[in-house]
Amino acid sequence: MRTKMKIHKACEKANHVCDKSQYNEATFLEKLKLMLHLLFCSACRKYSNNNKKLTATLENSKVDCMHKKEKEALKENLEKAIHKQQH
Repeated sequence: MRTKMKIHKACEKANHVCDKSQYNEATFLEKLKLMLHLLFCSACRKYSNNNKKLTATLENSKVDCMHKKEKEALKENLEKAIHKQQH
């Protein structure tokens, strides 16, 4: 059981470094450790590949997000409508 827990923690760390690496926030040593971990762990390799696909998809998307003021106005209108409906 303890071995399984150690493996789980190692994978958690590897996944965290994978996330950091996607945003160029991982150090050289972290990247090196991640590469070694990925040699032996197929689950983390899959996580890393999925992470790369997700990042590429988001970078290539043409999503137009609402500005903060628009979100606030929408929230305010929704709250008014809920308040009006309740009374």
